Amino acid sequence: MKVICLAGWSGAGKTTLLTKILPCFTAQGLRVSVMKHAHHHFDVDVPGKDSWRHRQAGATEVLVTGGQRWALMHELGEAAEPPLVELLTRLSPVDLVVVEGFKHEPLRKIEVHREANGKPLLFPADTTVVGLVSDRGVQTGLPWAHLDDTAAVAAMVLALAQPLPALKRAVP
Repeated sequence: MKVICLAGWSGAGKTTLLTKILPCFTAQGLRVSVMKHAHHHFDVDVPGKDSWRHRQAGATEVLVTGGQRWALMHELGEAAEPPLVELLTRLSPVDLVVVEGFKHEPLRKIEVHREANGKPLLFPADTTVVGLVSDRGVQTGLPWAHLDDTAAVAAMVLALAQPLPALKRAVP
């Protein structure tokens, strides 16, 4: 299982880019999972539904299943968010995991940068950035692709992803 992170400031286009490159991977027969970091409180459950009521009543985990999917919700309570590597090991085995966000984690990253955001590049200050995707050329020795070049970005992701066991030893 290989892992790579798409990181950058909000509004850079990480989600849009990810939805464009995912079909490139599945067309190659790869099984891909995505892990998205939310910087705010979120809930995938619907208030008033049975699963929501179970959580409100104190269940640590609630698994909801149906004919097309299942979802496991785990309440942290007062506990800290688990480390990224621990969360990755909870995923079912796949060929590739693309992590969106987690820009402060020590994980190999492809930076997604949009000039119109007016935000600085994470690279070169962030030494975990190993590739760059932008809507403008950038002087760098890192692999670079244009934000609109879906095939080049997908190829970069596959080339720069690292096996999950390597994350436990050393990053990047």
